[in-house]
Amino acid sequence: MSEPRLLAENTEHHPHLPAGTEERFSGYGVMGLPFRSGHVLGLRRFSASSIGPGYTSVWHRSPSGEWTFYQDVPAEQACARYFGPELHQSLQRKIELRWTGPDTFTVEVEAGKAIHWEVRLSSTAAVRTMNTLAGMMPQAMWHNPTALRAMGGMARRMLGAGRLALTGVTPSRQQFIANPFVAWTIPSSRARVDGVDVGEPGPLPKQERLGDFWIPQRGLFMVGQSFFEPFDPTRHLRNLHAEA
Repeated sequence: MSEPRLLAENTEHHPHLPAGTEERFSGYGVMGLPFRSGHVLGLRRFSASSIGPGYTSVWHRSPSGEWTFYQDVPAEQACARYFGPELHQSLQRKIELRWTGPDTFTVEVEAGKAIHWEVRLSSTAAVRTMNTLAGMMPQAMWHNPTALRAMGGMARRMLGAGRLALTGVTPSRQQFIANPFVAWTIPSSRARVDGVDVGEPGPLPKQERLGDFWIPQRGLFMVGQSFFEPFDPTRHLRNLHAEA
């Protein structure tokens, strides 16, 4: 298996949009990383998007439970499109992601003033087994809800990351499918939010979720693709909580 930086750089140099009629994305990111202080961070770097340009989004949950999404494109072209109804705010800001080694990277929002986040990735025996099984799955299975629920249950038992859902409904009421083709754990990470150190990574007392999307209880980095049901104003919610 290639090192994570090489796979990430490949998605940047050769962005590939999966086929389909859904709203589609491909790239990599941190599915979620909880800290013992109650903070949670997430990252989505989609080099290809069917609804606009590729973008980067950083997710932050405060210890009080308020979610803020930062993205470098308008909210309607990013993750807030699907998670907006449960957000406190959605902000368009400059985001810089730098790979500092084969398995380390740094993310800065507003040149580090809002968020400075350092991440180190690793691979465990359980993760390598999951990656091998994922590589053996036929393409059709990646769109089969039953197979994805089974894969999520297997990942929960093997990775010790709490409940994981690869299919479900977002807060906007749009169906989603997540295809994590390859993954790594995050054994160590440091972050500052608004200049304050958030402390050591660790599970939350109660696992967090946004709609049916569960935030892992341990940090997971993944390369893959995502699909969302096209927005229908008669059935779906559009509350972006974007700044005026």
